[in-house]
Amino acid sequence: MRNEPLLDAVVIGGSFAGLSAALQLARARRSVRILDAGRPRNRFADAAHGFFSRDGSDPRTLVATAQAQLRRYPSARLIAGEAASARAIGDGFEIVAGDGAVFAARKLVLAFGVNDTLPPLPGLAERWGKSVLHCPYCHGYEFAGQRLGVLHSASFSAHQALLVADWGPTTLYLNGEPAPDEDTAAQLARRGVAVEPAPIAALLGAEQSLSALRLNDDREVGIDALFVASRLRFNSDIAERLGCAIDQGPMGPVIRTDDSRQTTVPGVYAAGDIARPMHNATWAAADGVTAGASAHQALVFAPLAA
Repeated sequence: MRNEPLLDAVVIGGSFAGLSAALQLARARRSVRILDAGRPRNRFADAAHGFFSRDGSDPRTLVATAQAQLRRYPSARLIAGEAASARAIGDGFEIVAGDGAVFAARKLVLAFGVNDTLPPLPGLAERWGKSVLHCPYCHGYEFAGQRLGVLHSASFSAHQALLVADWGPTTLYLNGEPAPDEDTAAQLARRGVAVEPAPIAALLGAEQSLSALRLNDDREVGIDALFVASRLRFNSDIAERLGCAIDQGPMGPVIRTDDSRQTTVPGVYAAGDIARPMHNATWAAADGVTAGASAHQALVFAPLAA
């Protein structure tokens, strides 16, 4: 049984992308519900960097502020909990929450985010977001001039090392993987990037800081921050079950969208890390704005074209 009358939209996910989408719909005075499980990807980081006028802010504070602002709009409501399923019904969608609550909406915005699958190195996971990092644009400045490393964990890790070298002396740790090809090795040398071929046995350092890597040959090499390209997984399988086309990006799956952030399923929009191969808070918020505004415009214009 439905918990409410037919809504204009339901947003699945309530972090930077989902809240930005919901805000556009609420400001258009459309009824919108936001289902949020409360596990944003950046919950491991103490600060969000590069975000317009909020550089260095705690991402949890930013989300809490956005939630409080959204609650001022009477047509919007935040609901704590996961979305268990969603399916197309007639000209809209039925969304079932984990507690069994059922919602029906004309439009659906997916912003449930991703989670990181990390290399299984001892000492790595507990330093994620603190001294083991995924993005130099997000966290490189805070470690500028210190001893930096890039773990070979993806096909583009050498490319990442070439970038990271702008923030400080950098070593590409192959961790037992094959050496770069001749052209790539020459580029690394030109950028002053050292290459360490030995496998890594463990990450060392007090609490969540990083001070050294222990290699399999028992050497310990000093390091202050390690950049890692994680593999990504969706936090929900709802996009697949709805039939949205999904492409394989360099780090994992990406929901295919057009410029309006509509997926290949009419009426379903996707925003944030699930819908682009490159990620940061600014892009997530911007994609959410696009998805929310596009969903509103479809609510206005699609009935006129019928």
